[in-house]
Amino acid sequence: MKVAIITDKPRVKYLPTEEGLLEDKQKRNTIKGIKRVLSERFDCIDMVFDDNTVGKLKKEKIDLVFNLCNGIRGDARLSQLPAVLEYAGIPYTGSSPLGHGLAYNKIYSCRIFKESGVPTPNFIYVYDIKEIENVNINYPVLVKPKDEGSSRGIHENSLVFNKEELIQRIQKDLEIYNPPMMINEFIEGREFTVGVLGNNDNIDVLPILEVDFSNLPDHLNNIYSFEVKVHYGDKTLFHVPARLKEETKKKIENTAVKAYKALEMRDYARVDIRLKDGIPYVLEINSLPGLMKGHSDITKMAEAAGIGYKGLIMKIVKNAIDRYGLYDKLEYKTV
Repeated sequence: MKVAIITDKPRVKYLPTEEGLLEDKQKRNTIKGIKRVLSERFDCIDMVFDDNTVGKLKKEKIDLVFNLCNGIRGDARLSQLPAVLEYAGIPYTGSSPLGHGLAYNKIYSCRIFKESGVPTPNFIYVYDIKEIENVNINYPVLVKPKDEGSSRGIHENSLVFNKEELIQRIQKDLEIYNPPMMINEFIEGREFTVGVLGNNDNIDVLPILEVDFSNLPDHLNNIYSFEVKVHYGDKTLFHVPARLKEETKKKIENTAVKAYKALEMRDYARVDIRLKDGIPYVLEINSLPGLMKGHSDITKMAEAAGIGYKGLIMKIVKNAIDRYGLYDKLEYKTV
C-alpha cells in the first residue's frame, strides 16, 4: 500500500504570530513522527495541499491519504481536502467533509448536541459588538471563535466577567477570527478530554485524560488557554487514566461516544468535556486532533492504553482501510 501524508501551507500570516509559529512547528514534528511509523510498513510520502494535489496523488498511485490538512482560510477550511479527495475518489483517513464541517463550526455542533440530548453549555453568538447591548447573560462567560481548535483563539482574557470586558474581547477577536464569535456559558468544573477511535458500532474509547489546573499560578484562570498550553505546560497536570469513579467514567465515555456519533465522526476524534454536578458537558469535538508524539493529548491517551504512538497511528489507518475495504491493496503491497 502506498500512503501519502498531506498537510497544508503554514498559516502564520493568518494567525497571531505566536499561535501561527507554534502551529507550524507542531505540524512539522507531527509529519516526521507519522511518516516514521507508516514507513515501517507502507511506501510513504508527504506533500503539501495545493492546486495540483490530485494530479500528484494519481501520478504517485497513492492508495490512501493520511489527512493532516487544516486548510488555510475560510469557514469550511477543514473540509476542503476531504471534499477534493472524495471528488477524485481517493480514500483518506478521518471524517468526511460534512463531519469536519459540523465539528469545526461549533455553533452547528452545539445545536446538534442539544437536539441529540448531549449536554453542552448554553451559548449565543454575535457578529458585531452592537449586538451585545441586547444580550442577557450570566457572567463569567467564555468568548471563543466558532471555527478554531487546539486552544487557538482561547486566551486568559477570553474568560470575561462583565459587559465592558466582553465588548473589548469581542471587538479584538472580530479583527482576527471569522465572525460570528461565540459567547459560552462557563462550566466551572473538572476538565477532561476523551479519545474515540472507530466507526459505526466498532468504537473504542481510550483512557480518559483529565487536565488538572490546580498547580497553575493564582493569576491564571482554570481554562485550557493558549497561554497555559504554551507557557505553563510544566504547571499543568495530566492524569491519564483520569481519577474517576466507575459510574462517572462510564457516563463520560457514553456522552463522548454519543457526541462522536451525533456529528458522524470517522476513524478518530477527541471530545472535550467539563464535569459539573455529575453531568458531562461536551464543549466541542476536535475532528482532526493533534498527533504530535508525546505532546498531543490523544497520544498520551494511547500510551496509557498500552497501544503507544505507533499503535495509535496504525489504528487510524486500519479504521480507514476497514471503512473503504482496501484489504486487497493491503495484502498486495504491504512489505
